[in-house]
Amino acid sequence: MFRYLLLVFLCTFALNLRAADQPNIVVFLVDDLGQRDLGCYGSSFYETPNIDQLAKDGARFTDAYAACPVCSPTRASLLTGQYPVRSCITDYIGAAQPAGWNRNTKLLPAPYAVQLPHETMNVARLLKNAGYATFFAGKWHLGPESHWPETQGFDINKGGVDRGGPYGGNKYFSPYGNPRLDDGVPGEHLPDRLATETATFIEANKDKPFFAYFSFYSVHTPLMSRSDLKNKYEEKRTKLGLKDEWGREGLRDVRLIQEHAVYAGMVEAMDQAVGKVLAKLDELKLREKTVVIFTSDNGGLSTSEGWPTSNMPLRGGKGWMYEGGIREPYIVRWPGVVKPGTVIDTPISSPDLMPTCAELAGAKLPASPVDGVSLVPLLKGAALPERPLFWHYPHYGNQGGAPSGAVRRGDWKLIEWYEDNSLELYNLREDLGETKNLAAQNPEKTKELSTLLDAWRKETGAKMPAPNQKFDATKRNGRAADRPKAK
Repeated sequence: MFRYLLLVFLCTFALNLRAADQPNIVVFLVDDLGQRDLGCYGSSFYETPNIDQLAKDGARFTDAYAACPVCSPTRASLLTGQYPVRSCITDYIGAAQPAGWNRNTKLLPAPYAVQLPHETMNVARLLKNAGYATFFAGKWHLGPESHWPETQGFDINKGGVDRGGPYGGNKYFSPYGNPRLDDGVPGEHLPDRLATETATFIEANKDKPFFAYFSFYSVHTPLMSRSDLKNKYEEKRTKLGLKDEWGREGLRDVRLIQEHAVYAGMVEAMDQAVGKVLAKLDELKLREKTVVIFTSDNGGLSTSEGWPTSNMPLRGGKGWMYEGGIREPYIVRWPGVVKPGTVIDTPISSPDLMPTCAELAGAKLPASPVDGVSLVPLLKGAALPERPLFWHYPHYGNQGGAPSGAVRRGDWKLIEWYEDNSLELYNLREDLGETKNLAAQNPEKTKELSTLLDAWRKETGAKMPAPNQKFDATKRNGRAADRPKAK
């Protein structure tokens, strides 16, 4: 009996000791937020004081990437640690499949999966198994009700459904018409409500390890702002004498300057929601015990659907394989480990989130393929071995982009356009804006990266677009769009 009681005591002691060593983890994922939409990344129009302070208190990554230029694939990648090709979620869920394709394009998009597989281990289930309380708030967009957050390892789900935006009720304002979020008082603002739900979860679980995944619906369309913030930025735009400026990306106009008052209000409201959660951590004296990670799911929307932001000096935006479509903000605060004000230029990508959280929690990664690597050594000051990063988007985006793939290794990035197999090569250190295609001047580097990309597609079983037998080259191909008229 004594030995049994001793064994129970030692096991309980070990579990308590492990829990004491496990930091809390808070992840902020913002929808459609471009890297240059934050003050700490160079925006002079949008105001983001809470996120800017987060960057001052931790590490800011300059070369962080989304796994895809649109949302659902990146969201799957963040959760699973895999590139989107492995889950076959390569387009936003709800996009037309090849059988229903009616656009006059040279290719038919590749088929894609419409739900996050239950059999694939994800970060929520991994941390739950490691003793964490798990919480999800906001946008899910990874399948039908049978695959919502509560079926994927999250103890609590506040607002995560199949929709890609807040399209029920009064959208960003209560009533929300969301089956996983009770309506608040009329006019309640969605980002603030989700921040309150996150803060409530944190307080309820302050005495044990927790994982809070706050996945904003902001700043996705519909473009809606609180009236006070909209008025603030209209006045600011007038005071600064800003007017819209336009360039051209393929058949699309692209916004070249940040001056959209409604979008600016959405960005600031998002920042205030981040601040509300961070304030709760401070109130509960949990700052030192909590790792905070902030990022986005694709680049800012600059070539369609209201043209709300500019990603300059990055080229393109959401839906494009250029840097404006895939380069993201990425900030990590880890008190006592990450030196405040650290800037890291090592290229990282969405799949790195899961292995990073696993190492933080002392959890074992699954045997299934994990494409990401833990960033913990990097955050502790060590270097990561150089590795290539890959992208595969065999679809036509709503924003004007066409089927394409890409690889980055070191300073070099290669893009392959699947319509004609044309190649573009850029040296990002010398040409961040991707203005000079060096493919013809550097045939050896072009061949090296093209071979690498092709081998990766074969290894992962990437599905490719097929020729569209109904394509009529004499007609407009449906990738152009008219931008809003000048104010």
